Amino acid sequence: MIAIDVPLWAARLRALRRGRLWSRRDLEERLTEAAGETEPGLPADAVRAWDAGERRPDPGHAELLCRVFGVDEGDLFVGPSSGTVLWHHLTGIPLMSGLFPEEEEERVGRAVERPWRADAGTAGYFERMLDACAAPHARPADLAAALRPVFAGVETFRRDARPSVRGPLLALAARDAELISGMEHEAGDAPAARAWSDRAIREARETGDPLAEVFALVQRAELVDAAAPGEIVEAAVTARERSGVPAEVGTLSLRREARAHALAGEGELCHRCLEECPEEPGETRAELCAGCLVDLGRPGGAIEMLEGEPAPSAPAYLAAYMLARRAHAYAEAHERDQAVCLARQALALARRAGAARALRELGRVLV
Repeated sequence: MIAIDVPLWAARLRALRRGRLWSRRDLEERLTEAAGETEPGLPADAVRAWDAGERRPDPGHAELLCRVFGVDEGDLFVGPSSGTVLWHHLTGIPLMSGLFPEEEEERVGRAVERPWRADAGTAGYFERMLDACAAPHARPADLAAALRPVFAGVETFRRDARPSVRGPLLALAARDAELISGMEHEAGDAPAARAWSDRAIREARETGDPLAEVFALVQRAELVDAAAPGEIVEAAVTARERSGVPAEVGTLSLRREARAHALAGEGELCHRCLEECPEEPGETRAELCAGCLVDLGRPGGAIEMLEGEPAPSAPAYLAAYMLARRAHAYAEAHERDQAVCLARQALALARRAGAARALRELGRVLV
């Protein structure tokens, strides 16, 4: 039996929280909302104390926890398998309730103890976990924190696994690093975004798959505001110059290069890249053109392109960024009332979503 430094019930609570990609603050907010005005409030520092196993929740708070997590008390404090809780606790890898059958959790747990046991099923487990994280509803910083131990776990497996499993695990490591880089970018940590992008490129090169490296380079070019314009242009051009690049990858690299030229004030080069981009349905090209116009100091033509609400399915951090871009455009066009209104909306959403990139964009709004 693996020994841990907290009671099993505390490890279970922490695993349930992390599996939902909730920070301690998220859980506190949900418990407060569930309690309402008729039930006892949450003691200060309660979630931290529960996480550390210093204080077990009293019956009233246990009932609130069951309500928030959607489990009964047996699952809350014991669960179907202590072994599964233990390996998730030790590795920090999120325990995503309901995503995997218990037998699969146990099989991956055995591989955690002896990484040479990793097989195609182990790779499939982590692939589905990344799929679940690829459409993030959490704050970017919280999602990056959840993905980092996943990367560490995959790295451990690929070092010790059989050769037949190393290729898929390498590809998963590259994809995980790309996701972390993107979330660090949204969270406003530019050095971390670049560092994880470097890791993604290195992992992709190790796979021996040219397309994997191309996609990693395109992801690097997406780090607008987290890298120097020249660095973005270099990554975009390098991705495009690879042989056998799919058309959509070439289009993406041109879009990123256009934005980088706009940030550098290079209007002619930006326009040339936009002209080479093929027309696509939807608003994505219009948003790109509008953003470039704002960066080039020509907001008049950008405002109409940026009108409309963000797509309902868009993550909150992205919706906040688009509102901030609109506020920036109106401010540059000297339409103060509209700029202030949009900036307030963007600020409220950005704070709630932990969207540092949106906050950085708002810092460029002068009204």
